[in-house]
Amino acid sequence: MPPAHPFDDDKLKEECGIFGVLGVKDAANFVALGLHALQHRGQEAGGIVTHDPEQGFNSARRFGYVRDTFTSQRVMETLPGPIGIGHVRYSTAGSKGNTQIRDVQPFFGEFSMGGAAIAHNGNITNANALRRELIERGSIFQSSSDSECIIHLMARSLQKGIPERMEDALRRVEGAFSVVAMTRTKLIGVRDPRGVRPLVLGKIGDGWALASETCALDIIGAEVVREIEPGEMVVITEDLGVESSFPFRPAKSRFCIFEHVYFSRPDSILGGRSVYETRESIGRELAKEAPVDADLVCPVPDSGTPAAVGFAAESGIPFGLGIVRNQYMGRTFIEPSEQIRNMGVRLKLNVNRALIRDKRVILVDDSVVRGTTSRKIKEMILDAGAAEVHFRIASPPTAWPCFYGVDTPERDKLLAATMSEEEMRDHLQVDSLKFISLDGLYRAVGVAGGRDNASPQYCDACFSGEYPVEPADMIAQGFQMKAAE
Repeated sequence: MPPAHPFDDDKLKEECGIFGVLGVKDAANFVALGLHALQHRGQEAGGIVTHDPEQGFNSARRFGYVRDTFTSQRVMETLPGPIGIGHVRYSTAGSKGNTQIRDVQPFFGEFSMGGAAIAHNGNITNANALRRELIERGSIFQSSSDSECIIHLMARSLQKGIPERMEDALRRVEGAFSVVAMTRTKLIGVRDPRGVRPLVLGKIGDGWALASETCALDIIGAEVVREIEPGEMVVITEDLGVESSFPFRPAKSRFCIFEHVYFSRPDSILGGRSVYETRESIGRELAKEAPVDADLVCPVPDSGTPAAVGFAAESGIPFGLGIVRNQYMGRTFIEPSEQIRNMGVRLKLNVNRALIRDKRVILVDDSVVRGTTSRKIKEMILDAGAAEVHFRIASPPTAWPCFYGVDTPERDKLLAATMSEEEMRDHLQVDSLKFISLDGLYRAVGVAGGRDNASPQYCDACFSGEYPVEPADMIAQGFQMKAAE
């Protein structure tokens, strides 16, 4: 099945967003709204689990957008109760055609002390080894998701309570995890000791909410309380409120720096910083590092827009929307013929010819992955009469795959893994190509001294090849780590 979005297929994809709420009437409606705000983190499928004192646990899993699947009264009436969690996902295996509904989270388990459901954002780097061990000991898996390992580890734990069993299970897990879980009366949130993936706490009336990003709290009218700390577990009940603990061995925080560059919505807050303002700062830093004589700064929409605003402001070159995105082409767009399918990027983007003609154009984008879309956009700009095309990229070259919850191509499919910057420029056939430096990116996200090479402040493995957690499963399959310098 061809990609539904030829443009977006050349972008890195977050694998999921998570949301939970406790102490509100009709929790499922709040969860659906939260997932709608997190749709950018996973557009393939979604699921919701709720609990009602009279009807017990109920769940619904659907392929497609939240707006198309969790807005009908018929569906929402099957999800009663004051507590619920939800999940939106991209598939690690590729397109929807390779995904089974059984892989869609949240996952649910019935234990001796009651039921529990979990939704996981991240990736378990020792999942294959855990899975083999669990199957040999009699566990029967229902999905291909690494996240299901957590439920089976909980089932085998000798601890008495579900939060304690979750602690026990997560101590066996390597990699990255932000988890939202629920029992009949408890909402639970956990981040791995390095805090690679985000998780925030909110207050709504007398109730509480947990979400991947603050924009999901905004949509339900919740007050942002704080971020869940790396290595922290919060157990929330209506009677006791938020109880916090740090059950894991401490580790240096390594939050994913690409959340600042691309994954998070620009109206979210990360680490007390506006994502939009951070991306604008990235553009300013990029203009300092890689100036060029030109007539127009043009973003590749929508992710390149804040950086382009910053680049224009710093360089003094006018900003203009030289490319317009068709906001109404959803993933369900029907491609009736090979001819239309071959239009590719033009289904998604159109050039503002009157603005582009005879101009020396700087195109600002967030990243270059395979380079296929960049070439097509360049051709569109030249076809519209541009005199020159210069690419400025608001992240360093993406040369290594991510194993912590991002759907990344194999390393040999990444343009920067096989080409130098000059070779990439020739491959894209543009007048110039420059990426922000890793130090420049660190300065833009608020680290004044740049990257501490001896002990990096963020996870930047996709740029540096330095993995904070060894990807054990991938190494067992033959993945070659970066040689020590």
